[in-house]
Amino acid sequence: MAYTSDLPLSALSGEEKLFLERIRDLVTLCDQRGIPRFSAFLDERQQRIALSAGSLPGVTCGFWGGFPDAERKMFYALPDYCSPEDESLYPIRIITAEFPRQYALTHRDFLGALMNLGLRREAIGDILVGEGRAVLFLWETVADLVLSELSKAGRVGLRLTEGRPEELPAAHSFQEIAGTVSSMRLDCVAALLIRESRETTARLIRSGLVTVNSAVEESVSFQIHAGDKIAVRGHGKFRISEIGAPTKKDRLHITCQKYI
Repeated sequence: MAYTSDLPLSALSGEEKLFLERIRDLVTLCDQRGIPRFSAFLDERQQRIALSAGSLPGVTCGFWGGFPDAERKMFYALPDYCSPEDESLYPIRIITAEFPRQYALTHRDFLGALMNLGLRREAIGDILVGEGRAVLFLWETVADLVLSELSKAGRVGLRLTEGRPEELPAAHSFQEIAGTVSSMRLDCVAALLIRESRETTARLIRSGLVTVNSAVEESVSFQIHAGDKIAVRGHGKFRISEIGAPTKKDRLHITCQKYI
């Protein structure tokens, strides 16, 4: 299966071009050796870049993160005797962490606890947090470490078991934010999202503290569209869900969702 990306090669940084070459190497190795090859977990920007890797006859390429709606996924290159639907192929192990229901633990609590074990971000897939439990999708080589060493998230004790519950917690919870902006420039939209002035927001953008669709964006005039995801360090992550018609004063009404 061939994939195409909307990112031209000229839009990639030097590091991103090296990443694309590593993805292409996975496809080549799968073709030459006839064995499945996988990347680590990729963020949304990396997935867009990986789409440019292309494919070869007899090699099936795609993404999988452990469940259909996963956000962080690994790139796979499979020989034609393998089925992408065979979940046993993927180097993913799933751990369920249970905790007392009176505590409202968050994605950040669990990610911080995992990173404190020395795990690299690419070894960690999605973390789904619900009432009294969280489900962790991990690169298979780090699962034993997590099972033996992860005892707390924040100050709350955990009980870990390998495997997933029949029903997964919701992937995300959101808080709705609505307001008007003078334009869809990044500084205007981000200022509304974090409730700061445009001047303060512009400094954050120019300092490299703001990402759009997982890519650092340092241009205050970058144009935002419906569906874009904006993250501001220290303030959280947001998704632009709707852009309304201009008001009588020529401002745009937008509706956004903050990940909580």
